[in-house]
Amino acid sequence: MSTLLDIKSSVLRQVQRSQSFRRRADEAATSGVAGASSSLQEGGPETSVAREEGDDGDFFSRMKLILKKKETRQRLGRLEGVLHSSAPPPREPLGPGHAAESLMPTKKEMEMLFEEALYTVCYRSGVASPDHVASDDELFDYLQKVFGMSSSELEAALHRVKEAKPPAYSLKVTVVRAKNLLAKDANGFSDPYCMLGILIGQSPREQGEKKERKFSFRKRKEKVEKRNSARDVLPAKYIQVTEVKNSTLNPVWNEHFLFEIDDASNDQLHLDIWDHDDDVSVAEACKKLNEVIGFKGMGRYFKQIVKSARANGTAGASEDNADDFLGCLNIPIREIPVTGLDKWFKLEPRSSSSRVQGDCHLILKLITTQRDTSMSRRMSGFQVHGLLLSQLLMFEHGQDQPEAYSWKGELSGPAVTILSHHGTQTDLSALQLAMIHWQASSQHHQACSLDYCYLLELLGTIQEQWGEATAALPKEQEESLANSFISFVEHALLLLRQLRELFPVTNSNAISRLEFLLRCLSQIHSLQPFRMICPFQNELHVDIATALKKGTQDWYERLQRSRISLGKAGLDCLPGLIGLADAVYDDLQASHSVYGKLFVSSVHLSLHSIVKVDLFGITYRQLEKLVAEEVQAPVEELSAGLELGSAPGLFELYITLAEIQRLRAYLPTKDSSALALPGFHTQFLPAIHLWLQTLRDKTRQRLQRAVDVDKLEPVDATSKHSSSAADATLCFSQTQELWAQLAWPESAEALDLVTQLTEDICEAALYYPELVRRKVDSRPLAMGEAVSEPLCIALNNVEHIRKATGQVLRGLEWPEPGGGSPGGLPRALKNRLLAMDEDLQREARNMIAHLTAKMVGDIKKYVQHISLSPDSIQNEEAIAPLMKYLDDKLILLSDSLVKENLCRVLEALWDLLLQVILQTLGANRDVSAEFYRRFYYTLEALVDFFHAEGQGLPLESLRDGHYKTLEEELRLNKCSTNECIEQYYLDKLKQGGGTTLSQRSMEQNKYGRLSVRCYYEAAEQRLAVEVLHAADLIALDANGLSDPFVIVELCPHHVFPLARSQRTQVKTKTLHPVYDELFHFSVPAELCRHRAACVVFTVMDHDWLSTNDFAGEAVLALSNISGLSRPQVGSSVRSMQPTTLHLRRPKANVKSALRMLEGRMDREAQEFVKKLKEMEKSMGDD
Repeated sequence: MSTLLDIKSSVLRQVQRSQSFRRRADEAATSGVAGASSSLQEGGPETSVAREEGDDGDFFSRMKLILKKKETRQRLGRLEGVLHSSAPPPREPLGPGHAAESLMPTKKEMEMLFEEALYTVCYRSGVASPDHVASDDELFDYLQKVFGMSSSELEAALHRVKEAKPPAYSLKVTVVRAKNLLAKDANGFSDPYCMLGILIGQSPREQGEKKERKFSFRKRKEKVEKRNSARDVLPAKYIQVTEVKNSTLNPVWNEHFLFEIDDASNDQLHLDIWDHDDDVSVAEACKKLNEVIGFKGMGRYFKQIVKSARANGTAGASEDNADDFLGCLNIPIREIPVTGLDKWFKLEPRSSSSRVQGDCHLILKLITTQRDTSMSRRMSGFQVHGLLLSQLLMFEHGQDQPEAYSWKGELSGPAVTILSHHGTQTDLSALQLAMIHWQASSQHHQACSLDYCYLLELLGTIQEQWGEATAALPKEQEESLANSFISFVEHALLLLRQLRELFPVTNSNAISRLEFLLRCLSQIHSLQPFRMICPFQNELHVDIATALKKGTQDWYERLQRSRISLGKAGLDCLPGLIGLADAVYDDLQASHSVYGKLFVSSVHLSLHSIVKVDLFGITYRQLEKLVAEEVQAPVEELSAGLELGSAPGLFELYITLAEIQRLRAYLPTKDSSALALPGFHTQFLPAIHLWLQTLRDKTRQRLQRAVDVDKLEPVDATSKHSSSAADATLCFSQTQELWAQLAWPESAEALDLVTQLTEDICEAALYYPELVRRKVDSRPLAMGEAVSEPLCIALNNVEHIRKATGQVLRGLEWPEPGGGSPGGLPRALKNRLLAMDEDLQREARNMIAHLTAKMVGDIKKYVQHISLSPDSIQNEEAIAPLMKYLDDKLILLSDSLVKENLCRVLEALWDLLLQVILQTLGANRDVSAEFYRRFYYTLEALVDFFHAEGQGLPLESLRDGHYKTLEEELRLNKCSTNECIEQYYLDKLKQGGGTTLSQRSMEQNKYGRLSVRCYYEAAEQRLAVEVLHAADLIALDANGLSDPFVIVELCPHHVFPLARSQRTQVKTKTLHPVYDELFHFSVPAELCRHRAACVVFTVMDHDWLSTNDFAGEAVLALSNISGLSRPQVGSSVRSMQPTTLHLRRPKANVKSALRMLEGRMDREAQEFVKKLKEMEKSMGDD
């Protein structure tokens, strides 16, 4: 049973575990939680339901309180940071009147009980245990304090006790069993029986003379002196005998005997075990004689018993048939402990020649009878012991005041000593003592609370002791036990009616007491004695459910009375309704997360049965109906005549009612048809629309005020945005959380609401950049300041809002009808999110353009410096001022801007630099190539600077757009005329002049195609070109045909100065001429491998009377023809597949290289351009 004391409450363990890990809240958070909960108290200011919103701060402060309330509720649901183990539990009320009054005996009863206790101390007997008090004076002093007696009253009472008649002592002996006895019969067993009696006390001298001899009932005794006593005659009842157990070495008797004791200090209990050898009952023979005189007569008496039994009652039987001796015991009465002795004794021989073995189990208890006290004459020992224990409990409990509620009935040494002696002297069994202890403690508990774990232990002791001894219990003792059970159960049910007040969830000690109280109730109803003596009691779960329902009703009525504003009209009733709903929700949450688990989880804790009560289900159905009836009429009235000031209050009320409704998911059954709240949300729809409108207006006002007070400085050392961005983000985040709490149940209505909310958030997000841009524009710039920190902060604010708004919109819970693929964003939200993101990025780009515009003048100045630098200085020195300027500005930008904005600014600066350089080049024509080489160097240096070894812009974005135009112009202008001509042909090849038909689309075959075969004859050091045929040429004559011929030439001419152009024959009146002509060009292979080396095929229309017309041209690169790029096999030349080329017209593909040549004044450039222009002129107007 002591293990019960080690059982810890599972809920308490959970709480203590969570407390060890929970974060210590600061004073502000604590006051915030207190503020949220204080709205539930009518006596405090109703700040959470203020009717008028003086400004947007009040509105969002109220919304913050709503969110804080939700956080507090969630923490309570997790049992995190709520319970405080150090606080004492509330004081439990007194039990029923008769229970309290029974603990207050009258003065006469107190005097008699005092004398009873003194009588017990004066006539103590038995060996005291180490924890008992040995001193009589110490016990007398203790009793004097317990009963509040004076010294004279103590002396008078002691005088009366000593004059009273001493009690008579008796020894109760239970012969339980023996084991491992000797086998005396031929069959290997024995037929053992016991003979036991009291050996009359001897003087110390006699004991010394006989210390070498041991008494035996069957042994002849030598003559001894008669006992110096008035009574020389011992009754026959001093000798008792058990039944014979046949054929066993481990007999079990379980027989009880009672012996009167004349001298408890000197008398002894003697027991012999014999093996019976005939069928005559020794017990019957014992009853034939009436008395025996002295020890000699006693020995003669037992001898005669055996002989008579052997001879069937006739004398003279043979001594040969005597029973066999199996062992004996001698136990002095004075060695028996106060509480009795339950022990195995080792059997002893009667002489040194005796051979014995085995053990005998005896239970011994020394009691008193004929107690000469007033209490003993009026009441039974059972009743007197109960009164004495009650008196001691009251006294002992009063000595331990600091934590009286946790007292476990630990009694002092004097109290234990007195109770032990009194229980033994009045012959109370272990079961009776357990019953008395429970009755007195449970009765005392109803007047002064005890630890329920201690009471549970007492119940377990009763269950352990309940058995065969119950048959001997008097009826009045059974009735007193039944009354104690009923009284305790009634008291516990009264406590459960006050569950919330006496066992608050904020007190772990109270919760632990509640758990053990329930376990006590469960234990009582599972006890066998309770079922036997209280058969007509209700089922436990019925009584508890009834008590809980009544307690809930009482609590709700008190709650109603505390809400003064509930009876008011219009907006005045809202504070009371919100407070009422909040209190109901908090109570339901506690019922589910704390109380409900105690009532259900006892299945793993209680010893026998559980408290099968669905506390949460009972409480939810009861309170849900009551609160629904309370709010229905006021909400209908307020919704019918909506005012702007009512929207926040109705929103807060709806949130709490929705939370209450969601708790129904914890009901054991999903049937909610009988519930009152489902469908209540329809009454709040107009108020929610009004609340959204209010939220939109208050958000814009809050953003305006946040920007007005913003100093455009970082909020902290780790952030790069200012206070207005943080405030706006918090505003949007609160809006998202409020929508999540709203959780509108109807999908169609929810879709309309969230669509409107999304639009409002986007409008507010776009309104913010406008506000912050105005603020930046209104700030005057310092002299020479191009990049201002406030402008950078404003850029960061826009980026912060862009990210935060996107996150908020993605976090909105859209109903299913919103569309979109499963697991993705709804289509409408995705489209709106993209549009808003683009708008905010456009705002950011506009602000960046504003920033870079202030840098244009400086950048132009430094680029102009590069253009005017003489050719004699190094390129690094020429660009140094520009690079230093950019480095200084970018250090400031890097420190002030977030990464996204820094990248945007770098892109804008890069584009600005390219444009300024292009403008500079346009303003400086007819300059030397060194001029372009310097700017080409500048361009590459800027690429490295903005790339920053991968930390800046990517190379792909740097080398795109204007860069390509600028790089090409610089690259060509820094080249010679021949290099430009080569670039011209390279561009023609790159554009597809040498691609085959299989590689190009048929849509590009506008001017026809030409089939050729080209290879290099290494042996002859010449290039062979075959013009095979053409197809689909354009018609250039009036008859719809042409007279085509092909001019074949090797280009560039400066690479092949000795190779003259050649031409085919003219094929008249055809668009599909066939030539099959071979041309040879004696050129080295090295020249053919030049990167720009190519064959140009020009198709012309022959005119007899005017200049020839240009039909088209094609270009074939020489670098990969047969004989140069791969070995040539002579026999396979004719088997080579021809190459089909698309014909093109250069006018459609004018390249920048040509433009560069047009600006050159040297002869080579002018002749090359002139030739191209003549060809262009011959193309006509098409």
